[in-house]
Amino acid sequence: MLSRNRKKPSYYKTLKVVAILSVIISLIALFSIIIFVFANGSAYITLNFLFGPYSENNPTIYPAIVGTLELILVCLLIATPIGIFTAIFLVEYMSSESKLIRIIKITIETLAGIPSIVYGLFGYLIFVVNFGWGYSLFGGGITLSIMILPVIVRSTEESLMSVPNELREGSYALGTGKVKTIFKVVLPCASSGVVASLILAVGRVLSESAVLILTIGMVVNKVPENIMSAGTSLALDIYYFGSYGHPNESAAAAVVLLLLILSINLIAYFVGNLLKKGKNFNEN
Repeated sequence: MLSRNRKKPSYYKTLKVVAILSVIISLIALFSIIIFVFANGSAYITLNFLFGPYSENNPTIYPAIVGTLELILVCLLIATPIGIFTAIFLVEYMSSESKLIRIIKITIETLAGIPSIVYGLFGYLIFVVNFGWGYSLFGGGITLSIMILPVIVRSTEESLMSVPNELREGSYALGTGKVKTIFKVVLPCASSGVVASLILAVGRVLSESAVLILTIGMVVNKVPENIMSAGTSLALDIYYFGSYGHPNESAAAAVVLLLLILSINLIAYFVGNLLKKGKNFNEN
């Protein structure tokens, strides 16, 4: 009879130690970056730095805050419906064995792997040059929305696939149509995953700089008049301040960017929990 307490191979312990060390190294690297940025930049964050008028002797990030929020708004308005409806089409209306599905998924994976500078070059040639818009937040927002589409599609697709088929079948058995089942049953169950996909997309928008240099320019000294104006973002301000002799302001802008990303993630966490609680309440 085989012993239940079979001795594990020695390399299992080695792998466990390596895994623990990897986690420790990752956490040390993460907190080192955060502590370094906060130590160098937090002292320079003032109301004037956040909201004051820009000048050579008084560099501020108010234009970047406005530009960043406008870019996020444009990206989400364009990419969210396209990404979510694409994922619904792939999961709910197409067979996973279809050749068309395979082609679409390969295309999405290819889009996800394209370097951001290539998206920036595309946006520059199409919107800045061919369309004649010049540097504009709208052109940059459209370019970024194309870039984040694979993130939204893949994450939403995984969320929809995680919804049990029994829920769909139960809805159909009650005489509910497919469209109503998708929007009343499937999407509410996958809502937390959809929200997570949007947060991932916003995080990439906040951290992007290569695309924006080629599409919105880098006008750091004035607030954009409208979305067809050139502008800047927090990521571009970090690059600008660091390149043109304002290291302290660069670190302060990085602190603001980290706090903004943290705030968005916390909001997403609480919204996801509320959606889960609402789903559980409806099921009960």
